[in-house]
Amino acid sequence: MLIGQFCETYPPTLDGVGRVMLSYCQSLVALGHTALYIAPNNPLYPEQVNCETLLYDGIRVPGESYRIGVPQFSKSYRTAVSHLRFDVLHAHSPFLGGREAYRLACRDGAPLIGTFHSKYYDDFYKATRSKTLSQLGVRYIVDFFETCDEVWAVNEKTGDVLRSYGYKGDIVTMPNGTNPFPLTDADRQNVAVRYPLREGVPTLVFAGQQNRKKNTESVLRACARLNDQGMDYQLLMIGDGPDGHFLRTLAHDLGIDGHVHFTGFLSHRATLMALYERSDLMVFPSLYDNAPMVVREAAAMGTPALLVENTCSAEGVIHGENGYLCENSVEAIARGIVEALPTVAQVGERARASIPIPWSRLMEQVVDRYQALIARKTKGGCA
Repeated sequence: MLIGQFCETYPPTLDGVGRVMLSYCQSLVALGHTALYIAPNNPLYPEQVNCETLLYDGIRVPGESYRIGVPQFSKSYRTAVSHLRFDVLHAHSPFLGGREAYRLACRDGAPLIGTFHSKYYDDFYKATRSKTLSQLGVRYIVDFFETCDEVWAVNEKTGDVLRSYGYKGDIVTMPNGTNPFPLTDADRQNVAVRYPLREGVPTLVFAGQQNRKKNTESVLRACARLNDQGMDYQLLMIGDGPDGHFLRTLAHDLGIDGHVHFTGFLSHRATLMALYERSDLMVFPSLYDNAPMVVREAAAMGTPALLVENTCSAEGVIHGENGYLCENSVEAIARGIVEALPTVAQVGERARASIPIPWSRLMEQVVDRYQALIARKTKGGCA
């Protein structure tokens, strides 16, 4: 099959959605298919993914990790895509990339799958501070998914978010995968040299955009409560983002900057996975994320997560069994850290066994659904 995968991010600022799509492309290629990573380009980083790409001109949106571009205005892209005939189009974004996937699906008579990944209303409201404009943005999102032949969500609670936006069609749950990552002694040594963490001290980690929408401020304030209790610890804040400076300043103002290591964005996967393995507990109280890759990656390295109960992020996590759950407050997060630490080794092993799904196994389900859609797609039909 020739499969077009569409999103709005390209390295080095590759967000969770882009990383999922990259894994789709690489896993499909491993199964013998041709999968193209189609997105706005980043002219400073022309060769940053280990898969075949089809890029169109784009510019970065200020303060965000994604880029915006209009595929039909990119001459090189138009020329390249005119010679291709797709069997399946899969959009991981409902914006201009998704609309291009819809155009090609109509052109080729191919099925279009749309995966719902994000809480778009929250993003619209943060940008506009207008409920009216945010609701209009959500209507645009729903309009796109109504054009798809099949709609997927990364877990059931994420599907509920799309339904709350007004989408009334069927939704297929298709989780994200995570591959095992065998670390070498050299990987561990490189991390030990680059990040000289103290031995025998509890190591906490947050990984993701340094963005307050991910409840990062609460992570730092909870750690300040640990200081007040006289508890020693060290916190890794992995990633970058629009609130990076604010969070560094907050750590200083709270008097915990000596406990916090801001690593910035880590593009080297072995470094990231070695830091997960070195950590005792992932602290990830995000209300925004749906099925965060970082929680699954940490679990693959035997590190359990503390999550806010009844959130999309927490789906599949059983408190005290393969992770930990708490209420959404600074006090509850701090208390959750203290209560979790004595059992993280055992819970981490159960997280490793129950949370990650290898991409190869997941992709067998994906290919089956692709082929079923192709079989029932009306030739020349367009939703």
